[in-house]
Amino acid sequence: MRKIAILLFAMLMSCTFAQAQVPVLKPISFVCKGFNNETVGNQPIKSPATPPTVYQEDNTLTFVADHPDYVLYIKDEDEEVVYSAVVTSAETEVTLPSYLSGTYEIELVMGNWLFTGWIDL
Repeated sequence: MRKIAILLFAMLMSCTFAQAQVPVLKPISFVCKGFNNETVGNQPIKSPATPPTVYQEDNTLTFVADHPDYVLYIKDEDEEVVYSAVVTSAETEVTLPSYLSGTYEIELVMGNWLFTGWIDL
C-alpha cells in the first residue's frame, strides 16, 4: 500500500511539473490602417483582409499556419525601425533579438494594408 501511495504521489508531482512548463502565449491585438496610415477615429477600418493572428511569448512571435506573407517592422517610441523581417507564409515563428527590451510598436504590412499593435519585450 505504501508503494502505491509513493507511486501515485510521484505521478501527481510529474503532472504538476509538466503543467507548469506549458508556455503562455499572449495574443497581439492589431488595428488595420490603410497603407498611407489613415485611420478612422480609433476604430479599425474595414478591409478585405482579416487581421493577423499572432501570439507573443517573450521574444518569440508565433503566427498561425496558413497566413499570407508579411513584412514585419518593430518600432521604438521614436518610431524608428529597430528590427525588420519578411515573414513568408511558410514561417510560423519569428524570434526577435534579445537586446530589445521595453514597449514597441509592431507593424505587419500585407499588400496595401498595414496592421499595427503593441508588444512588451
